[in-house]
Amino acid sequence: MIFNSWNFALFLPIVFLQYWFATKGNLKLQNILLLVSSYFFYACWDWRFMFLLIFSTLLDYFTGIKIHEASKQKNKRWWLWLSISVNLGFLGVFKYYNFFAASFADGLSLIGFKANLGSLRLILPVGISFYTFHGLSYVIDIYKNRIKPEKNLVDYSVFVSFFPLLVAGPIERATHLLPQIQKKREFDYSKAVDGLRQILWGLFKKIVIADNCAEYANLIFNNSGDYSGSTLVLGALFFTFQIYGDFSGYSDIALGTARLFGIDLLRNFAFPYFSRDIAEFWRRWHISLSSWFKDYLYIPLGGSKGGMWIKIRNTFIIFLVSGFWHGANWTFIVWGALNAIYFLPLLLSNSNRHNLDSVAQGKLFPNLKELSFMVLTFGLTVFAWIFFRANTIAHAISYISEILSGSLFTIPNFEGVGKAFTTSVLVVIFVLVEWQGREGQYAIANLGQLRNLPIRWSLYALLLFSIGMFMPSVESPFVYFQF
Repeated sequence: MIFNSWNFALFLPIVFLQYWFATKGNLKLQNILLLVSSYFFYACWDWRFMFLLIFSTLLDYFTGIKIHEASKQKNKRWWLWLSISVNLGFLGVFKYYNFFAASFADGLSLIGFKANLGSLRLILPVGISFYTFHGLSYVIDIYKNRIKPEKNLVDYSVFVSFFPLLVAGPIERATHLLPQIQKKREFDYSKAVDGLRQILWGLFKKIVIADNCAEYANLIFNNSGDYSGSTLVLGALFFTFQIYGDFSGYSDIALGTARLFGIDLLRNFAFPYFSRDIAEFWRRWHISLSSWFKDYLYIPLGGSKGGMWIKIRNTFIIFLVSGFWHGANWTFIVWGALNAIYFLPLLLSNSNRHNLDSVAQGKLFPNLKELSFMVLTFGLTVFAWIFFRANTIAHAISYISEILSGSLFTIPNFEGVGKAFTTSVLVVIFVLVEWQGREGQYAIANLGQLRNLPIRWSLYALLLFSIGMFMPSVESPFVYFQF
């Protein structure tokens, strides 16, 4: 079941009504309902992988208790590493085994040895990277004495598998989500309306922007050898807005859906394409993952303490691991390395903590300096996305080589170029709306404050009409389901 499906459109109101009316405000019943609904939501994708989700939940639940109860530090450490090893072991087998096996065989062939390690024909369980990180942060926080273990198995299971965030985040922390699960919740009309508004904007991002851009991004990337450099630039731009509209759209729907049930999830996107440097971009893009790596990898490695070499080493480790987290392909690793290189000048000049506020805050237009840095940062990001989207390193290099050729200065030409112009206009309108609402939690958050009801509802109707008009006949999965 995916957010942009008719099944979810039926599932959500049924769960919502049962949650607020059938349970009569009983917290225990509400949490049981959320757990059953979340498992049903996940089983609709593939019920066979329910065992993996449940096993991971039970593993971290019990190891968390054992870590807390252990009297000796070595015993605490043993239980911690049991959880880490098993969780990462499952993740490694399902997501990375074939990559490591192929890379090892290629390495042996370079020195004259032939090895056939075979490959595993496994389906990647959707959401495994996300719920694995939920559990890991929980047991690490217990080990570090930041929290105490949760004894209520239902409450902990809801934390791991809450359906809005189960398959593509945001990556939650027990310190943030568990207290909300344990606290009595009462229906808040304004919060529910705000949640519906964010769901509406998320659906617009996904269906109208991302899916339309995906049509041309896929066409151009999959046939890049047939097109000019100017057309390939358009392909990279279409993918840039595809992945943003797709992933931030999912996050908007997740946050809005959770708010319908009285729960606030961590913000995952904060208008990243308006960033003035790459450090700001990573404070605004996939925020829950960036902060997870900072807290559970970067800081334990020493963070920014020590000499410049330590800072550079830790920065590259973070970005490379972030790239590898996205998928078992060298293209993702290069993408991570590129972002580390982008980040390096900021680190060396100690300016990576600049630009903490919104660009042109309180103003309609940015100044020339802000605009220049935004364009530069956006261009670097688009360039890096080429590696992220390419099938192989060779594919990315050939793609970039053609862009840098003389064909860059030709008129773009590809099948459906006329229709693509309509998509480009939609993207421009989308960017303008995002710019106007960049100081809010999401682009149309302030629309609810518009006192002119006819105009407000006309805008809602326009968004709904756009979604209905561009709704594909076949449901399009979200990009991050594969990660």
